Amino acid sequence: MPTKDPYENIPDARDGLNKKERIILYCLKQAQEEFGQRGVPTITLYGRVVEHIDIDEREFQTILSRMVGLTRNSDGSMSYG
Repeated sequence: MPTKDPYENIPDARDGLNKKERIILYCLKQAQEEFGQRGVPTITLYGRVVEHIDIDEREFQTILSRMVGLTRNSDGSMSYG
């Protein structure tokens, strides 16, 4: 049974990214190279990320939204913060 890494949520001193954020960016870069000029569908990115780490959809969406600067409004809509 794998043990949870107690340091996985601590940001790295080099760039401020934690393990999950770094994997999301890595998978995004790989997908963008394959998709060329087209955008990468979020579900495609999520599928690639879960091949590397155990992350649920809600946490993935939260990290992705924070990385692109989106914030959730009280009415449920999204805006750039």
